[in-house]
Amino acid sequence: MTTLNTVAEQLSDLSKSNVDAAMKFAAVGVGSAERFLGLNFEATKAGFDASSKNAKAVTSVKDAQELNSLSTKAAETGMELVMGYSKNFYEIAASAQAQYTSLVEERVSVFQQSMVDTLDKVSKAAPAGSDVFVTAMKTGLAATTAATDSFTKAAKQASAFAETAFKTATETAEKTVKPSSAKRK
Repeated sequence: MTTLNTVAEQLSDLSKSNVDAAMKFAAVGVGSAERFLGLNFEATKAGFDASSKNAKAVTSVKDAQELNSLSTKAAETGMELVMGYSKNFYEIAASAQAQYTSLVEERVSVFQQSMVDTLDKVSKAAPAGSDVFVTAMKTGLAATTAATDSFTKAAKQASAFAETAFKTATETAEKTVKPSSAKRK
C-alpha cells in the first residue's frame, strides 16, 4: 500500500470519527432539549392546575382570616412547585453536562492516541538524526496529556462542588418551606 493510500484511509477514518462524534453531541443536545421541553410542559400544567384550584378556593372564602390562610397556602404550594422545577432543571442540566464532558474526554483521548500512533509511524520512517524531533514531540504530547488530565480533574471537582452546593441550598429551602406550612395547618 502506498503512503498516499494510507493517508487517504487515515483521513477517511478521521472523517467518520468526526461525523460519529458530531452525531453523539447532537443526540445529547436533542435529548436534553426534549427533557427540558417536557419539564416546562409539566411545570406549566402544574402551575395552571394550582392556579385553577386557588381561583376556585377564593370564591368560597368567607372572611379575611380564611383569605390570609389561603394566600399563605398558595404561596407555599407555589414555592414547592418552584423548588421541584429547579431540582429537575438542575438534574437535566447536570446530566447533559456529564454526557458532554464524557464525549469531550472521549474525543481528546482519541486525538491523543492518534497523535501517539502518528508519532510512532513517523519515528519508524524518519531519517537518521530525527529522533530528537520525535522525542520532543512525544514529550510535548505527554505534557499536553498531563495538562488535559489536570484540567479535567479540576472541572470535575468544581462540578461536584457546585452540585453539592445546589443540593444543600435546595434541601435548606425545602426544610424552610415545609415546617412553615406544617405550623399553619
